[in-house]
Amino acid sequence: MFKSYETKLAGRKLIIETGKVAELSNGSVWVRYGDTVVMVNVTASKEPREGIDFFPLSVDYEEKLYSVGKIPGSFQKREGKPADKAILTSRAIDRPIRPLFPKDFRNDVCVVATVLSVEQDNSPEVCAMIGTSVALAISDIPFGGPTAAVNVGYVDNNIVINPTQEQREKSRLTLTVAGTLDKITMIEAGADEIPNDIMLEAIKKAHEEIKKICTFIENIQKEIGKPKFEYKSFAIDQDIYKEIEDNFKERMYKDIQAQDKEVRDANIEKLTDDIIQYYIDKYGEEVTEEKKADIDGSIHDLEKKCVRNMILLEHKRPDGRKIDEIRPLSCEVGLLPRVHGSAIFTRGQTQVMSVVTLGMKSEEQMLDGLDEEETKRYMHQYNFPSYSVGEARPSRGPGRREIGHGALAEKALVPVIPSEEEFPYAIRVVSEVLSSNGSTSQASICGSTLALMDAGVPIKKPVAGISTGLVTDSEDPNKYIMLTDIQGIEDFFGDMDFKVGGTKDGITAIQVDIKIDGLTYDIIEQAFERTKQARDYILDNIMLPVIDKPRAEISKYAPRIITTKIEVDKIKDVIGTGGKVINKIIEETGVKIDIEEDGRVYIYTTDSESGKKALKLIDKIVKEIEPGEIYEGIVTKIMPFGAFIDIGGKEGLLHISKISSKRIERVEDVLNVGDEVTVKVTDIDDQGRINLNMKDLEVGRKEENMNI
Repeated sequence: MFKSYETKLAGRKLIIETGKVAELSNGSVWVRYGDTVVMVNVTASKEPREGIDFFPLSVDYEEKLYSVGKIPGSFQKREGKPADKAILTSRAIDRPIRPLFPKDFRNDVCVVATVLSVEQDNSPEVCAMIGTSVALAISDIPFGGPTAAVNVGYVDNNIVINPTQEQREKSRLTLTVAGTLDKITMIEAGADEIPNDIMLEAIKKAHEEIKKICTFIENIQKEIGKPKFEYKSFAIDQDIYKEIEDNFKERMYKDIQAQDKEVRDANIEKLTDDIIQYYIDKYGEEVTEEKKADIDGSIHDLEKKCVRNMILLEHKRPDGRKIDEIRPLSCEVGLLPRVHGSAIFTRGQTQVMSVVTLGMKSEEQMLDGLDEEETKRYMHQYNFPSYSVGEARPSRGPGRREIGHGALAEKALVPVIPSEEEFPYAIRVVSEVLSSNGSTSQASICGSTLALMDAGVPIKKPVAGISTGLVTDSEDPNKYIMLTDIQGIEDFFGDMDFKVGGTKDGITAIQVDIKIDGLTYDIIEQAFERTKQARDYILDNIMLPVIDKPRAEISKYAPRIITTKIEVDKIKDVIGTGGKVINKIIEETGVKIDIEEDGRVYIYTTDSESGKKALKLIDKIVKEIEPGEIYEGIVTKIMPFGAFIDIGGKEGLLHISKISSKRIERVEDVLNVGDEVTVKVTDIDDQGRINLNMKDLEVGRKEENMNI
């Protein structure tokens, strides 16, 4: 049966509709926010997926270009693989809902959010996040929500919920917050050096709106929500866990206390083998094989319990560090001789190499998405090869995690990238993870800052990144320990990965992943304080002593840029019919040229003389032809009565009588097509025809020869 529910969000109508379409889904809604419409469908398999030890949740945010009246630009003229922004939105939908499913649930759950119509003032991403929560809440799928989400901006020193497009253009903050009635479940932000206190206030104001929407969703669920279905539990056999704990807890506790990740992994692998052998000896191979999943799950849970208890009860960490201690740090710049900028940043056993390439403005990334942004000048990409974790897997290109980490590092650095007027290059940074033991995205931020300065990119300020972790008491959520600079095992068994990038003056990026039901304001505030202290330490003591400012010159292998500005109506003259004129300049000089619609011209070259020559040729084309001026020209056509000469893209007539003081029978006796000649403009008639003279210049040349 069709139902419609309405509330207000940031002063605008938010409408939830259900019961009209997609009736075979477990839960289906349309979310209308102004003229933005997003359809969300959630489905679950009837049976669990056997042989896995994780919850198989998939989230797809589908951008349909018809929603903004566009035809896809691909050859097939249909949407292909999702754009990076769609993948990032899928991750943003996933992160707040994943911890709210039962821990022992193994049925496949699919969330599909389809964007049907977009009004730029009203975010389809927020609609998709809210719609997912509603669809899950009213479905029969076991889910511990509801959750809700809003965007937050900071415009003219005011915090704004769900800013309009005009407000977003002026905003110093792009923040997405998700939460439940009680806690914050997800934070994603890009910011222009926002102080901790303002960021915390923005999160609190977001939560005020989130709580209203959660109450709205709860009321919908009470009215039309289906009973949750019964599912097969994959909780481990507690008798098996108890036996393993009784016999192997002390050894597990000892084996996890190895500073080196490889040693620790080898310890756990040997312990696992010994536990399996213990079961074979005691119960036989057949029983052991039958109970293999419970045994593996129990070993995992025992390791998790030992790590968490060590941190929570003893304030000890697996590698022996203090709770707020950062791993050993080092960095180096200028490693690769032929690239435009390079650096390696190492934090413990995490190591990332960042490499900078400077290119032409026309090499910006083209975007084919739902918003009005068409190009991206600064591109940050992140690669996570299998060798970085000691595994042997073929590379299959970047996955969602790689795209998410690259986007986080990009957000962190965008606020300090110089404007196009200051530095008219397209900039690409690639962060290669060489070794991974936690916080590779934050090492990418540090390494990329160093590489940009090594490349001579005049960034406004250096940026560093660090993450904090969390271990909470399962019986008392108010009892917790926060960890600075978490390594892999602390991330894997902990409750939070709170990543913050920024300068010494403020935050530029945040990404928060959690595995519990949410974070309190006190935890968020403490995380901001911890990450600020750590960023300042990394900048002052590690990064800036190696390179404290951008190099004065860019690499000799990077293209130099010569810029000029021409009148807009002269652009066609410089380009020529079918690009004939500009291609001739490029061919003659070996440079590359970009021309903007407003008349800005960029000449890219590795040879300054070639660049100057190209500039001279362009100036010659755009310069107004004036009587009395002398020009270098090229003979383009021979006629019985004279020759036509190209001077700066315009043709003038050199009459046969004006070629020389001597009598000439045929023009071809003196001139040929392609000859370079020096001519003087005598006059320009009412029809714009240019008349030229070579004869008058002979006198000047004779006088010069006499003076010599």
